[in-house]
Amino acid sequence: MSIVAYTMSSVTTVGRSSWGQVVRVRYVEDERWIWIENTGGQVGWIESPDPVDYAPGTVLHVTSDNIEAAPQETWPSNSWVSVVRIKKEDITVVDLGGQPRTVPTNDVDYSVGNTVEVTTEGVLKVLDEKPIRILDLPELDDDIVEQQFVAKKTSGDLSFDDFGGMEEVITRARELIESPLKYGEALRRIGARSVKGVLFTGVPGTGKTMLARIIAHRANAVFYQVNGPEVASKWFGQSEQLLRKIFEHAERQTSAIIFFDEIDSIAAQRDEDAHEASRRLVAQLLTLMDGFKPSSNVVVIATTNRPQDIDNALLRPGRFDWEIYFPLPSRADRELILTASARRLRTIDEMPHDLIAEKTDGWSGAELTAIWTDAALLAAADDRDAIMAEDYIGGFGRVAARRTASMARTGEKS
Repeated sequence: MSIVAYTMSSVTTVGRSSWGQVVRVRYVEDERWIWIENTGGQVGWIESPDPVDYAPGTVLHVTSDNIEAAPQETWPSNSWVSVVRIKKEDITVVDLGGQPRTVPTNDVDYSVGNTVEVTTEGVLKVLDEKPIRILDLPELDDDIVEQQFVAKKTSGDLSFDDFGGMEEVITRARELIESPLKYGEALRRIGARSVKGVLFTGVPGTGKTMLARIIAHRANAVFYQVNGPEVASKWFGQSEQLLRKIFEHAERQTSAIIFFDEIDSIAAQRDEDAHEASRRLVAQLLTLMDGFKPSSNVVVIATTNRPQDIDNALLRPGRFDWEIYFPLPSRADRELILTASARRLRTIDEMPHDLIAEKTDGWSGAELTAIWTDAALLAAADDRDAIMAEDYIGGFGRVAARRTASMARTGEKS
């Protein structure tokens, strides 16, 4: 008899012992295969030598040579604080320490986004209508960085072909970021001052985050994504502590990119009107940028639409002293972006990329990509599993209408 637990990437042994362990039945297949979960939430199976007919939820005591029913009271009733992410009629997905976990949906009145107390039996009660944030907690565990800020690797290979266009921007980013990460040791032998901070500027939707992730993927670097408001805490000194943990974690890696989105939200100009917490946060960031060891293979990237709002001290040599401007895509760039976005979709017909590129002067990369989302919705509504040229044109029309309405509200010119 063997007990195994399935993980996302492998099958590993849960363990055997003479004293056994307590598990719970999920279901029984062909009277032999007992699908079970252990108290840690791992799912696995047991092959029974004799036919069995256990009901789902039955608690079992399992040893290396025996399976027997155990009292229901032996199953631990530990509860956890989680945030509800999905609620279906029969199952609910909660966020447990940054990992999704399923529990049965029950009669407790709760909604998506609620902070709840939950057990394996389901939600016990609602603790708060709003989702708890990690920085609502007075103490930070060491695994916070791993759970909340290290971007998970995506399946497939990210490449500059996925970015589409803007060759000058890509070339400069590779010079300043990819090369130091790949050839850091060679640069140190030469005696060159390594690049530690690069500022990405430009209007929203021009691909700043995407390019940083592509470079991290190509350089095999760990990617830390930090949105400015995520590090703002109501607890004294905790924001600075979190920044230190992120930098310390990055320095332990072979190579890493720390990416701050909208850095002006946490590193604005320090003046007499600035809040004390904001001043401390900027001071901590300056200390961390200056504190890299010569052997560190870490590059810090930050984005902003308003570089003039960033504290001047962060723009001095050795900090964010390199800037890459992301312009709106040209006509040729727009056609490349549309083509790259379509590459991962199922399409039929020849797509009129040149026509759409001609009609989208002044559009950002994000707005161009949104066309495909609407095109896919039109195809799905017509009960088709592939996008046709008419869907593509219809998607363009939808996004163009929303864009015009948004500009009318804000007083912008197209």
